Amino acid sequence: MAKHRPPPDRRAATDGIIDAMPDWVTASVQLNSLIADHMGVVPSDFACLHALNRGGPATAAALADRVGLTPGSLSRMIDRLESAGLVQRHPDPHDRRKTLLQPTAEGIVRINDYYAGLNVRTREVLADFTDDQLDSVLRFVLAVQTGTQDEVDRLRSRTRSRAQ
Repeated sequence: MAKHRPPPDRRAATDGIIDAMPDWVTASVQLNSLIADHMGVVPSDFACLHALNRGGPATAAALADRVGLTPGSLSRMIDRLESAGLVQRHPDPHDRRKTLLQPTAEGIVRINDYYAGLNVRTREVLADFTDDQLDSVLRFVLAVQTGTQDEVDRLRSRTRSRAQ
């Protein structure tokens, strides 16, 4: 059975989106690196801070899993983030043997301040979109995010199986 091919104009639009995404990702990485530098941490530290901000408090093991780091490298990272006043350690209320990490109020304020300009620009861009277009953009972003995480998980699994 022949595979369905999209019409040429649809294919060109799809190709244009796929071709533009690496530049968007590169700009995002550059922005995050600059923000990390302004906050006095390295980009991987900033990624952990972001993961805690978005995903809530976590144990070191859970955070390492979220961001794909080894427990050893995460331990040093937590020390740096704590020294910078960006995270705090608290006893886990459900298991006193465990420690939860969470961003400090100062850390959250600083992150939000650095992203304020991008948020304003993004809202300005989205103001011209119809409700249906916004729904489509949101659906696309969430689907690509899920697909990207699935690919990260697949490649991590492949790397782990080679190491064994």
